[in-house]
Amino acid sequence: MTILVLNTGSSSVKFALFQLLGESRLAGGIVERIGFEGTKMVYDNHRGDKVHQPVQVRNTGEAVAEITKLLTDKADGVIRDKNQVVAVGHRVVHGGEKITASVIIDRRVKQVIQEYSTLAPLHNPSNLTGIVACEKHFPDIPGVAVFDTAFHTTIPAHAYLYGLPYQMYSEDKIRRYGFHGTSHHYVCHAAADFLSQPADDLKIISCHLGNGCSITAIDRGKSIDTSMGFTPLEGLMMGTRSGDIDPAIIFYLMEHKKLESQQVKELLNKESGLFGLAGIGSSDLRDILAARENGNRLADTAIRTFVYRIKKYLGAYTAALGGLDTIIFTAGIGENAPFIREMVCQNLEGLGIVIDSEKNAAGNQTIREIQHEDSRVNILVIPANEEKEIALQVIKLLFTEK
Repeated sequence: MTILVLNTGSSSVKFALFQLLGESRLAGGIVERIGFEGTKMVYDNHRGDKVHQPVQVRNTGEAVAEITKLLTDKADGVIRDKNQVVAVGHRVVHGGEKITASVIIDRRVKQVIQEYSTLAPLHNPSNLTGIVACEKHFPDIPGVAVFDTAFHTTIPAHAYLYGLPYQMYSEDKIRRYGFHGTSHHYVCHAAADFLSQPADDLKIISCHLGNGCSITAIDRGKSIDTSMGFTPLEGLMMGTRSGDIDPAIIFYLMEHKKLESQQVKELLNKESGLFGLAGIGSSDLRDILAARENGNRLADTAIRTFVYRIKKYLGAYTAALGGLDTIIFTAGIGENAPFIREMVCQNLEGLGIVIDSEKNAAGNQTIREIQHEDSRVNILVIPANEEKEIALQVIKLLFTEK
């Protein structure tokens, strides 16, 4: 018996198949560029078989059909037929205050996902499309929605409220929601297992650093604050997102630069961050680091600004937690950019944070410690695995005795 995990985007479907018993990954991959030229399937399985080929896919439903076909393929597949799939777990970005844990998908759940599409217009509609597609291809098995916002529902009111009239929260639900919760939850418990300590005993700061970036303060296994807010735009500077800015900048842009609201939204979400500050036409950190090595001063400034924002949040969240046991670096940049990790941890000895340069530079794909022996704080690099966390949530909800 197996569990299928789907992460559906606007033009892609990521997937993974896990054994129900043993929780091991059997296969996974992505169908990308759906609806565009060059649609392709990238796939691998536990035997080492790899597939990288074009596919004729026009929409999410057809992508799910292709995924099912490949998973049951006699040569490259890992199951005999789709009846071996006993549940489907779906990543959903926003559940607001109405859904605060993983849930079996029914009509009400789909209505909530649709309702919060106004706050997550790039994600929730695509997530819902994936759910509907799977209901057609797997009509007789349960679907489970795992929400990115759910892990952050433990944040107290004094941390999630903004300094706005209270009616804007009570009536319009304007508050900090936080995102990347599935990732932060996974690495928190992976860290506890690695350190052989209960999560309930740890004060953790989790740094999810990719094209999108967020930092979460985790006290005894619960999120107490996180850098993304009402939307994923708030917080750290990211690949193309500005992160924290003075809100009056928006008024200035509209009044003096005559930008429309949609133009401002595009600017802050897609033209800012590392992309906008470095000015090299790329948001890829590898490209910006290469430009810096070639003497590009703006690229250097962009990297320093990116790092500085992370350091500020580390200091703030250490204070909010009343101390710190463990820092976690995860996601694309967090796992694969030792230079960034080194810069983030420089000159933080006063907080008990001392990185070991040799350990930091010795990359591999497993959980590892990179702190110096003199460090009071554990510094861990943990590969992101949101798909496994979703599978674990499905198992806990459907197949674990209460």
